[in-house]
Amino acid sequence: MDATAKLCRVRVSPRKARLVADLVRGKEVGEALEILQFTRKKTAPLIKTLVESAVANAEYTAQRNDQKIDIDELVIKQIFVDEGPVLRRFRPRARGMATRVLKRSSHITVVVGEA
Repeated sequence: MDATAKLCRVRVSPRKARLVADLVRGKEVGEALEILQFTRKKTAPLIKTLVESAVANAEYTAQRNDQKIDIDELVIKQIFVDEGPVLRRFRPRARGMATRVLKRSSHITVVVGEA
């Protein structure tokens, strides 16, 4: 049984978020939470709360369906970062011109399940 948690429109670029997502892909939940706690990236606390939310969703779904689930055996089956909406801003440049500044955002999805 798989459980999912999503975090949409996070103000961090997908390229930077994928660096942290690659660290925990395929790991057990306990090990992944430990890695995320000591990772010094902006996305690490966001993904940590997302993994905890996915574990809580798994626990709730198992309880609702009268099933037993061992939280210690949960594994991060999938974690992926998609591109969200882009804010376009402009910065003044020389000779009266302007350059576009793209402020990117991300959609992060975590799927946990039993191995």
